[in-house]
Amino acid sequence: MGIISTILIGLIVGLIARMVKPGNDPMGLIMTALLGIGGSMIATYGGQALGLYHAGQGAGFIGSVVGAVVLLVAVGMLRKR
Repeated sequence: MGIISTILIGLIVGLIARMVKPGNDPMGLIMTALLGIGGSMIATYGGQALGLYHAGQGAGFIGSVVGAVVLLVAVGMLRKR
């Protein structure tokens, strides 16, 4: 999976993660997209490095959503401080 496709999927993943995560987030669309891209990149390359899945598998998309949700929760906790 190339870097461009990872970024495009990250945009979609950020929006899905925002819908999945409960609660009200005051973040804008750009911040959500950036966190989605970050979660997608971490989950994609981390999962492939650990041998959990290969490029193009559906598990990579699910892992990207989970990674983005984790980043959204972490940023939300840091902002409350």
